[in-house]
Amino acid sequence: MLKQILISLVAGAAVSAAAAVTPAYLDPSRDIEERVEDALSRMTTAEKVAILHAQSKFSSPGVARLGIRGLWTTDGPHGIRPEVLWDEWDQAGWTNDSCVAFPALTCLAATWNPEMSALYGRSIGEEALYRGKDVLLGPGVNIYRTPLNGRNFEYMGEDPFLASEMVVPYVKGVQEQGVAACVKHYALNNQEVNRHTTNVIVDDRTLYEIYLPAFKAAVQQGGAWSIMGAYNYYQDQHLCHNRRMLNDILKGEWGFDGAVISDWGGTHDTAEAVANGLDLEFGSWTNGLSNGASNAYDNYYLANPYKEMLAKGEADTKTLDDKARRVLRLIFRTSMNTSKPYGSLCSEAHYAAARRIGGEGIVLLKNDKGLLPLPLSSEKPVRLLVVGENALKMMTVGGGSSSLKVQREVSPLDGLRAAAPAGMTVDFARGYVGDVTGEYNGVTSGQDLSESRSPSELIAEAVEKARAADYVVFVGGLNKSAGQDCEDSDRESLSLPYGQDEVITSLAKANPNLIVVNVSGNAVAMPWVKQVPAILQAWFLGSEAGNSIADVVFGKVNPSGKLPMTFPVKLEDVAAHAMGEYPGVKRQGEDVWDEKYNEGVLVGYRWHDTKKIKPLFPFGHGLSYTTFSYGKPVADRREMAVGETMTITVPVTNTGDREGQEIVQLYVTDVKAPLQRPAKELKGFRKVALAPGETKEVTFTITADDLAYFDADAHSWATHPGKYQAHVASSSADIASTVPFTLR
Repeated sequence: MLKQILISLVAGAAVSAAAAVTPAYLDPSRDIEERVEDALSRMTTAEKVAILHAQSKFSSPGVARLGIRGLWTTDGPHGIRPEVLWDEWDQAGWTNDSCVAFPALTCLAATWNPEMSALYGRSIGEEALYRGKDVLLGPGVNIYRTPLNGRNFEYMGEDPFLASEMVVPYVKGVQEQGVAACVKHYALNNQEVNRHTTNVIVDDRTLYEIYLPAFKAAVQQGGAWSIMGAYNYYQDQHLCHNRRMLNDILKGEWGFDGAVISDWGGTHDTAEAVANGLDLEFGSWTNGLSNGASNAYDNYYLANPYKEMLAKGEADTKTLDDKARRVLRLIFRTSMNTSKPYGSLCSEAHYAAARRIGGEGIVLLKNDKGLLPLPLSSEKPVRLLVVGENALKMMTVGGGSSSLKVQREVSPLDGLRAAAPAGMTVDFARGYVGDVTGEYNGVTSGQDLSESRSPSELIAEAVEKARAADYVVFVGGLNKSAGQDCEDSDRESLSLPYGQDEVITSLAKANPNLIVVNVSGNAVAMPWVKQVPAILQAWFLGSEAGNSIADVVFGKVNPSGKLPMTFPVKLEDVAAHAMGEYPGVKRQGEDVWDEKYNEGVLVGYRWHDTKKIKPLFPFGHGLSYTTFSYGKPVADRREMAVGETMTITVPVTNTGDREGQEIVQLYVTDVKAPLQRPAKELKGFRKVALAPGETKEVTFTITADDLAYFDADAHSWATHPGKYQAHVASSSADIASTVPFTLR
């Protein structure tokens, strides 16, 4: 009897000890892959399917039985979107879901500074973390193919090398906070008109050289934990479940181990979604429960229909496990990560970051006779006139899914007034009326921009005040309304809307000291460019917009931004409009628009330079309040073989009287290419800070990879021996020196 009792006690102790052992999937000290496999082994088929689709507008479930948390996503990429109701787009009515709006990604790209990208990623990641978000739906890296694309302001310009260099620090900065970056919109999502029904037809060389590099860099160098599919078609398959893009390239060639997330409403077929690489479905039936099913989310394409396929043997468990494994990996990297920091929201550090990025991204396009910066002191009173609706209008509300609810937003007018020195008076004239509304998705700006005066009366007032002013700053451009810089619509033309050209021309005649500040995420036509002595490209700058603009106007910040896209003189000078089939050709009897990218690799400056079309302002252009000179470059060799490197060092001197930053650019030309290649391509850049009179050496390294083109027939990158040129430049159109070399 005693022996039986002892045996029972020992057995009971063993059971208790076993029960006390933490399962591997719940042990944060274990490797993530071990945790994922352990969790997967404990899940039922129903639980595996359940984590593949949403449970609300912006969240997906975990596995409650196992204590595995779900995922909360949030729109970005410029700030953390306000909370909406569980099943609807309507506002949830929270009072603590305001955020800091950071500058749009066109501005970030215009800094040409990976350090600013890292600062941006860390800052917005901290805001997402504080709000309890696991996945930030951004950044966007679709290539700027046409200036009409309403969503260009969310992307990083026209050059794949620049976008690649800038996206990596952003992704790393976000994910350092335990928040996943979801890089979007993969891929070929280069317009908003017909975005759900456009079938892109593009050759493989163009695909790999222009439209994929930034996504590849985000995955392989940035280690992105998630990717968002695009709405449009490629090879007649939706990009949210596109076999070639997702299975063959993303997961196959690039080795992506994260989760592919659908854009909201981007899933259209269960069989394709199962077979072609989609892992996590959001936004199907985005009007919530009105389809009449109390389990609307269980009726998503990757929900009950998927379970039915599995039950019938029409889908295999290996594919299911791969999807569940990827979602679990995302969960363990984010919501189940117990070592995350706490994050912060609306901190002064974040406002300072937004202001700094904005100031560094503003581009000084023109500055005749040194009109800028405006004087900070004067022996007599100075009168400054600010004109334009964009000097007042909040730009953080509107534009689509990146619309924000901010804690505060400094307008350009308020920023200029706050920064104006003693003795300077700042007056205002409306000049024109654009969009007087200020509402998106239930968030309102609270501004009353209503106006009863006629356009002629507004111009007359502005001209009268301009004649009496010492300086005039016109703040205009585009806004976030439909048909301008806005999701789900493209611009109607390259021209400024609301009769602004007439306003600017009238002001130029009334006052020679006119500064135009263009607020936009796109290039605009400037028929008045020769009449205006100073022009700033100011982008959408977020919460600190007015302060960033004032910092540059008054010289607190020496402008150092450079254009991440070409400003054409006219729309016909853009390759997509001269050669392509924008916005596509409608198929007879089908709701599909085929759009051929006939321009191939000649996108942006590649087209302008190759075809010798003079732009309004070239890619990489940007002036400073100081001046820089480039010395003679020195190459360590003039001949190299595959596997070898060549370095080029060039001295750069600040020849002015102000501290400033210069962006030194390196372009490469294939002199005798066996196929059509652009006149030159960006292959390197460095941003260097210089005190007056200071000289620093900038070094670039060139490898055979920098000379490669994509050989579609061999499906590999290829180089050929021959003569090349390396150009040290301050823009794509301003070459300081050229170094010829040979590849053996």
